[in-house]
Amino acid sequence: MIEKTLFNFCMMDLIHIPTNKGVKVVMPQNIIRIEASSSYCKVYFDNEYPLTVAKILHWFEEKLSDDFFYRIHRTHLVNRHFISAVSADYKLTLLNGEQFQVSKRKKNMFRSKVA
Repeated sequence: MIEKTLFNFCMMDLIHIPTNKGVKVVMPQNIIRIEASSSYCKVYFDNEYPLTVAKILHWFEEKLSDDFFYRIHRTHLVNRHFISAVSADYKLTLLNGEQFQVSKRKKNMFRSKVA
């Protein structure tokens, strides 16, 4: 089962992100998290600098698999493979040390996906 999940994750489609300099082709497994701010999003990668794009978070939610990316808050979409710990009060710690609180409205959804 784990091998099948890893295979599916590796075989995820590339995502084409329009930027002010053209289109950036990204492998979803390299995205750590996406942070929304108004009509813009900042995409954080494990292998390069963050990218700010004029797209709303919902656009990324539609493009990325909800099996691997969790909407934990109205401003954050997180790649589950970069989550290192979840505390009892639903505070996520990512592999890079960043911490984020799962919103009250998203806790039930998050609990069902993580369990």
